[in-house]
Amino acid sequence: MERVIGVNLSQKSTENVEYMIEKIKEKLKVLNLGAIKPSHFDEEMYEELKEIYEMVQRKSSFSPSEMQALVEELGSLRKK
Repeated sequence: MERVIGVNLSQKSTENVEYMIEKIKEKLKVLNLGAIKPSHFDEEMYEELKEIYEMVQRKSSFSPSEMQALVEELGSLRKK
């Protein structure tokens, strides 16, 4: 269980979705920040989003193809 100051990611919440999306964007240095917004995701995809978040946090850098795959995966998790 990850515990960051004031953030308990074991709890499904809108705030945690927002936190993870922002941290993923920071780590990937997403150029088009508007393309990925916390409001595009809901708690139904929480576990999948958390898996992506944890994987992104473990790595120090990403190849362009890895970044593309991650962005595509996030896109597949967006609310319909």
